[in-house]
Amino acid sequence: MSLIPASISSAITDRAKVLGTLETLAIGAAGGLLFLWLNLPGGLISGAMAAVGIAALAGRPVAMPAILTQSVLVLLGITLGSLVSRQLIQHMSAYPLTIGLLALATFCSTFGSSFYLQRVHGWDQTSALLAGSPGALSQITMLAAEKGADVAAIAVVQTMRVIILTAALPLLLALTGIAPTAPAEIASSVASPLELTVLAAAAVAVALLLRLANFPASWMFGAMIASAVLHGTGLIEGGLPPWMRGVALVGIGAVIGTRFARIKKSTLLSHINAGLGSFAVAILISGIFVTVIVLATPVRFADVVVAFAPGAMDAMLALALTLHIDPIFVGAHHLSRFVFVSITTPGIVHLFGRPQEDVDD
Repeated sequence: MSLIPASISSAITDRAKVLGTLETLAIGAAGGLLFLWLNLPGGLISGAMAAVGIAALAGRPVAMPAILTQSVLVLLGITLGSLVSRQLIQHMSAYPLTIGLLALATFCSTFGSSFYLQRVHGWDQTSALLAGSPGALSQITMLAAEKGADVAAIAVVQTMRVIILTAALPLLLALTGIAPTAPAEIASSVASPLELTVLAAAAVAVALLLRLANFPASWMFGAMIASAVLHGTGLIEGGLPPWMRGVALVGIGAVIGTRFARIKKSTLLSHINAGLGSFAVAILISGIFVTVIVLATPVRFADVVVAFAPGAMDAMLALALTLHIDPIFVGAHHLSRFVFVSITTPGIVHLFGRPQEDVDD
């Protein structure tokens, strides 16, 4: 029997959570500012992710509570929505073609990565299919647990994909010189306190409505829709203060970095080769489709690269914002892939994965 009263034990736990959150934010801010000072592309998000990820692997109690995660997603959505009035009409005619090719690329990437994991690393069919499916990590994890797949291995492969893309994609675009150099046209003026209040209220209201409708990434897309309508109609001219946009980018980076806190080092090391190999296969297949789109459509190469990158929606949209890439084009494609994966993956696993009775034996 514990000698510590329940109220005291709860207070100690709450204090530890608060201190862990503050430490995570401090580490993320330090990493983001360091990368920004080094003038690295995507500095705030990449630096925060790298710093928090290293801290997580070192055993620090890094964590981002749900309320903070939702807050940074709302800030990111508001910022992205302020770009809509200019960006919305760009490449619209190419959307049906590129989204159709994205669905085909996702299908090929899933089966290509799955084939690699089965043949090279000896994975079972169900675990390989779920690990090879790009995006929709929460849905994939729940499905893996339901089907008796190797949840830990799948989490390592999926997390490594997001981490590598978030860290490497900005550097790749910068080194190759294909990222646009013109800054994205975010509202240059800062909204008044009243306008900011209206923006925040509308963003949260739409996000909650989408959440009730089980819309994917509801906090970010709800805020983005509300901001787009208010800015597109001219009801609000100004945007968020620069420091708020910085907080959102650091916050997203910190959220990605905390994923390593849920993975044991021994599990990570045992599956690191599988993660790297399946990532290489997915990138190779996506690269083929990117090449076809660039040759067949007028869409900018950098836009297609980020839109087809098999990473998390929030991370890729944050990168689009920092790398001056069309966030509307990127958002439409990542949302489409999220829906495609969420709808088709259960059917694919049912048809091609291990039968449930084999799992139970």
